[in-house]
Amino acid sequence: QIEGKMNGNMAVTRTMALSFSNYDLMPKEQWFNLINSMYKDVFPKYTDIYNLWDSWELSVIDSSWEKSHGRIVNEHFRDEGVIKENQTRRSLEGDNELYKEIRNKNQEIILSLYFDRFAEGKSERKLMTSLIVPIKNESGKFAGVVGVDITMDQFQKMLQNVSFENLKRSRAYLLSHKGKYAAHPDTSMLNEKIQKNPTNRENFDVFKKLDQGESFSIIHRNEENEKHYVSYAPINIGRTGASWYLGLSVPVESIMEEATRDFIFIISLILGIIGLIIFSVAIYYVTRGITRPIERITEVLKQLARGKIDNRMKLSIDRGDEIGEMGKALNTSIDGLNRKNEFAGHLSNGELDYEYTLLSNEDHLGQSLQEMRDSLKKAREEQEKQKIEEQKRQWINEGLARFADILRQNNENLQKLSDELIKNLVYYLEANQGGIFPVNDEDENDKHLELISAFAYDRKKYFEKRIDFGHGLVGTCAIEKQSIYMEDIPQDYIDITSGLGDANPDSLLIVPLKLEEELHGIIEIASFHTFQQYQIDFVEKVAESIASTISSVKVNMKTQRLLEQSEQQSQELSAQEEEMRQNMEELKATQEENSRQKAEMEHLINAFHKANYVVEYDPNEKIIDINDKYLNLVGLTREEVIGTHHSYKLQLTKEQEESYNQFWADLRAGKVKKDINRVEVDGHTHVLAETYTPIMDDEGNVKKILKIAFDTSEFNF
Repeated sequence: QIEGKMNGNMAVTRTMALSFSNYDLMPKEQWFNLINSMYKDVFPKYTDIYNLWDSWELSVIDSSWEKSHGRIVNEHFRDEGVIKENQTRRSLEGDNELYKEIRNKNQEIILSLYFDRFAEGKSERKLMTSLIVPIKNESGKFAGVVGVDITMDQFQKMLQNVSFENLKRSRAYLLSHKGKYAAHPDTSMLNEKIQKNPTNRENFDVFKKLDQGESFSIIHRNEENEKHYVSYAPINIGRTGASWYLGLSVPVESIMEEATRDFIFIISLILGIIGLIIFSVAIYYVTRGITRPIERITEVLKQLARGKIDNRMKLSIDRGDEIGEMGKALNTSIDGLNRKNEFAGHLSNGELDYEYTLLSNEDHLGQSLQEMRDSLKKAREEQEKQKIEEQKRQWINEGLARFADILRQNNENLQKLSDELIKNLVYYLEANQGGIFPVNDEDENDKHLELISAFAYDRKKYFEKRIDFGHGLVGTCAIEKQSIYMEDIPQDYIDITSGLGDANPDSLLIVPLKLEEELHGIIEIASFHTFQQYQIDFVEKVAESIASTISSVKVNMKTQRLLEQSEQQSQELSAQEEEMRQNMEELKATQEENSRQKAEMEHLINAFHKANYVVEYDPNEKIIDINDKYLNLVGLTREEVIGTHHSYKLQLTKEQEESYNQFWADLRAGKVKKDINRVEVDGHTHVLAETYTPIMDDEGNVKKILKIAFDTSEFNF
């Protein structure tokens, strides 16, 4: 009974620990709510359990926790008949030695005896122990523990009911695996250790015997010098590897008195047996006719007990009495077991649709097999669902990586970028046709959508097409900035179906290209099959990246045009200077014209500096000059900025540092580089499109690097 109680509680604890091994399938707050609801259902049903608790490693369940120690503890306990619960954080400054031992062992444990910590200050304190099972993830990593606290009161009551009949002064007691009294008729002995060598045998160590987990007996003398025969029986607890012991102590004198009475009883028994033998011989031949069919039934029952099932085991007993009825019932049982065996065989072969008809409403084994079949079918269905979901996630992740690569490789040419995007998007979605409509905002008074790339039926089609905001489905999507998905489109529903032309697809997906609620274009994809929700979600995610890249490309193109204009003006000025040197005779006549042009150039340069942020760096990446517009933006003086390094106040990861060093290596090699930078000033984010241009000396060496930044946040693209 004691072993059953202990292992029953350990089984409850183990079941909860195994249930909690899937803790990483949902957020921790949701998981803790689920755990507490389970505790509220389990705890009231198991009155033997005094406290129910768990402990979770913060480093495992909280990705933001950086320390190796620290844990969350949930507790459910009984306080004067009322169930209460509590959650605390512990070991924030380090784990105690007991918890370290539990974590390092990572297996089922039973703790040493202790007095209830909830009973401090009360007149009665309960002697307790704890059964602990670790929570492990799929790889066996320790994530925490589930524990139950049980009191020794229930075992004390069990031992009080032990009857020794005529063996006076006998007693039973319970020992923990540490050799302490867990239950004893003398309650003052509770939680006290037994004597190491209670016998007269030299070098006898009772604790070594207890560690071996085997039964043993000893004889020792008590305080009154009375010899007692003591027998110890092990109580194995779960998978802890530790054994408690039930000890029975009986005075040797009482045993001898009982043995004397037993001797007289044995003599009488022998005489009775002799008479019984004589009587048995007389009735042997009478009973043989009855016992033969019973023996045959018994033999079949033995075969059934060994697990053998065969139709050849059926009996042929043609009698009208109770033995005949037994034979018929046994044959019926064999038929039923054969049918169950056949049903189990089909299940083992994966034939989960095989039907089995119950023998009766009391056919519990058949019902269990049906429930097992239903559980297997449900598990197979869940596995198929998980497989499909995993395929969807893999498809989305591969697609995001693929289109991120396309955006990275084609971010300098909007036309080429659009061609690659729409072609690959149509192929990846297994659609039939598609188009991309960036926003044309060159004229602030005439913003519209313009089709710059379309892909249909494996053929690229270039043609101009303008769509105004609010016109058709594409224009409506631009106004609402929400995706539009349509199915079952009528074949004669041409006027509003698509911006691609008159062909009517079976399904149509129109997704806005928006970045922070700012529209940069529309993507339209048509197909002769329906789009699944995960495909629509995927297109919407890709659309965000496309919008960001289109915004950058347009900013770069505008900056490049400004640079080309500046270069052209600079070349014109150089030509004018050369002409002045070659025409010294006309210097006086042209001096006024030259002064006028110079003034215009200075105004142009001033205008250029007012419209752009300009910084000059030496080849060692240090600032050698900066215009006032940039100083005003960052709120610094020229003295504070000159001589500072480009990477000042930048915090880079190792991967970002490698990219940063390559960026400047390309500049020192004479390559023009472009970048997007975000500057936070007074709570406002300035998005700067930066162009770095190496300035060469006469020998072709880079003498300085000119950065021209254009504030894209001042424009609506």
